[in-house]
Amino acid sequence: MTTAFDTAILGATGRPVRRLGLSASYWPGKKTIYEAVDCGVTLFFAYGFDFQMIRALRNLFRTGRDRFVVVTGAYNLIWTHTDVRKSCEKRLRQLGTDYLDYFLFLGVMKPREFPARVQEDLLRLREEGKVRGVGVSCHDRRFAGQLIAEGRVDTLMMRYSAAHRGAETDIFPHVAAHHPTVISYTATRWRQLLRRPRGWPADRPIPTAPQCYRFVLSHPCVDVALTAPSNAAQLRQNLLALEQGPLADEEMAFMREFGDVVHGRRPWFM
Repeated sequence: MTTAFDTAILGATGRPVRRLGLSASYWPGKKTIYEAVDCGVTLFFAYGFDFQMIRALRNLFRTGRDRFVVVTGAYNLIWTHTDVRKSCEKRLRQLGTDYLDYFLFLGVMKPREFPARVQEDLLRLREEGKVRGVGVSCHDRRFAGQLIAEGRVDTLMMRYSAAHRGAETDIFPHVAAHHPTVISYTATRWRQLLRRPRGWPADRPIPTAPQCYRFVLSHPCVDVALTAPSNAAQLRQNLLALEQGPLADEEMAFMREFGDVVHGRRPWFM
């Protein structure tokens, strides 16, 4: 639930967080992670093999575990049977904590990849207090919308940007029923929204990174957008989005037009 442009209250935890969360998937270095904390970032997404983030969080927890919201999960390995409990307990050991804020089944592409046994394992972990909220990262928007509408997940991680807006019809209309925590990623569409596409006039501007994040955060159904800077300078630039606030109508129209061109919804020569 968004309470202000820069702050959201996360449903399963009741915690207020800044609406930009940090992923270290581009290895920004521990100093950048610590700078994010100094800038007020409190939600962190930690991969199991993301040792920079795990080491930094383990150290930060010594200053107070409840200061931070950690999102992590087990990977959907379609060629084998993922052991959700084993993955959760490994992450607890790695981080040196007795609970995780959100534990997700990551990379669900189709409904059959989120079987009942996985859902049951996640719910058991929540009942045992090892995790406070459970959910998925999902690329099937209609299935994600169904999970939310039925109240089957506490949180959803999904792709949303000016170039990928399908969540506006397939997911967001269902959020009001159960108020899950919605976490988005790829606000810059892997930086493609920061480059001039073919057919975009040379005299027209292209978006900045803060504009891309402001586009995502301007939607009230998005609680947190993940940012994955590769250095501290990019982190500082991205955090400007929280200071600059929601997009004005003209900026929103510009972002949607640019996003359509990047997505290829119109021929490049138009």
